[in-house]
Amino acid sequence: MSNFEYKSQLGKHIEEFISQKRASGYPYQTSARILFHLDKFALEEFPEESMLTQKICNAWIHIKPGEHPNGLLRRITPIRQLGKYMKGLGYNAYVIPGHIPDRQIKYEAHVYTDTELKAFFAAIDCCPSSPFSPTRSFVIPVIFRLLYCCGLRQSEARLLDRNDIDLESGKIIIRESKGWKARIVYLSQDLLSVCREYDSIMDSLLPKRNVFFPNKDDNSFSGATIERWFHEFWDGLPESKLVTGNPARVHDFRHGYAVHRLNQWVREGQDINSLYPYLSEYMGHSNYADTDYYLSLVEEFYPEMEHLLLSVNNDVLPEVYYEEE
Repeated sequence: MSNFEYKSQLGKHIEEFISQKRASGYPYQTSARILFHLDKFALEEFPEESMLTQKICNAWIHIKPGEHPNGLLRRITPIRQLGKYMKGLGYNAYVIPGHIPDRQIKYEAHVYTDTELKAFFAAIDCCPSSPFSPTRSFVIPVIFRLLYCCGLRQSEARLLDRNDIDLESGKIIIRESKGWKARIVYLSQDLLSVCREYDSIMDSLLPKRNVFFPNKDDNSFSGATIERWFHEFWDGLPESKLVTGNPARVHDFRHGYAVHRLNQWVREGQDINSLYPYLSEYMGHSNYADTDYYLSLVEEFYPEMEHLLLSVNNDVLPEVYYEEE
């Protein structure tokens, strides 16, 4: 698990807050990284300030003019939580109001076509090696297959420890999940073979590694690195130029997994009502409403899907906007 050195006057409070989160069972890696950047910002701009003030928070909110509201929300949520934590301990800390930003913007998922998937995976299979990142050419072809074929969140895949994957049975234990809801998923035989071959190669490079997808220092790659890899290969494809609407993202592999699974069940004439709870559990959703979002994406088969789900109570599957990693 990555740790940061916090050097501002706020550093002590940040470290104690993160320790509390992790003691409660949360990995708190992405938020810790955001708080690390807040710490650097406070050290540079407010070096004498030992309290989380409204002035610091306002400056933090506005350091990225024109930022997407969803990005702003992700960037200020840990700071809002830090303020609540400090205030709860009796400090005169500022808590960023809940209405900032005003609202999240619904992001319409891109569901990859078979042609797009084949083009992307063909591209990453030709990933060049790098002297600065000796593991990347082996990690990239496998981690993106894991994201799509298992419907994992990006963080769930990149934070896997070696012991989390049983290469005999194909069982994966997802520990560091959204909402800290652990679950088990299984690899298909084809993907299991790919992972076994990958593991053998990594054994020769880093025989004592702890991380399943390690960088050269046996640490997990960052989310920003996974996103950069995706765009490195996707953006240059002719297929990417034909996409209309919102641009494709890494998280859309997860959406695609769910939609393609639902489509397959419809084609096979499966009982969707019976299988729906299993899909929800497999995806790591805390309630059926999160899974219900994918029904709106099943355009090709939606009339059949709607008919099959008539018996599902609307109170059980209420309308939701979307699930974000």
